[in-house]
Amino acid sequence: KGRAFLPVQLRKQLDDCKTFILRKDIFCNCLVLYTEDAWNEIVSHLKGQLNGWNRQQGQIFRQFVSEADRIELEENGRMLIPRRYIDALGIKSDIRFVGSDTTIEIWPAGKIEETFIEPDDFAKELELLMEKNKQE
Repeated sequence: KGRAFLPVQLRKQLDDCKTFILRKDIFCNCLVLYTEDAWNEIVSHLKGQLNGWNRQQGQIFRQFVSEADRIELEENGRMLIPRRYIDALGIKSDIRFVGSDTTIEIWPAGKIEETFIEPDDFAKELELLMEKNKQE
């Protein structure tokens, strides 16, 4: 029916924030839930990268912000995910919340694992990344 409970652990980290912005991720088949502050920061950063006199860049900005929805969290921590997102992601019943820096990703059950790389490759990539950052 589109109702989901934001896990208590995540709500506590968000200082009882009740209003969020929800949009489909650009790169992955998941949803991204932003606090209003995080959303405003991203929109401001994007706007700063674009030329307001460039038609294509104006369209990119318009599309990015128009595909977002304001979500109100109910007192019990429940939120309503719009039907268009449920259909677009193929959500059947269960979802998984993943905290990711300043956002929360919402994945259909079992789908995030499809994006993971093999454990050995992951370890190698992480090792290279940490070595590179240590040198800088």
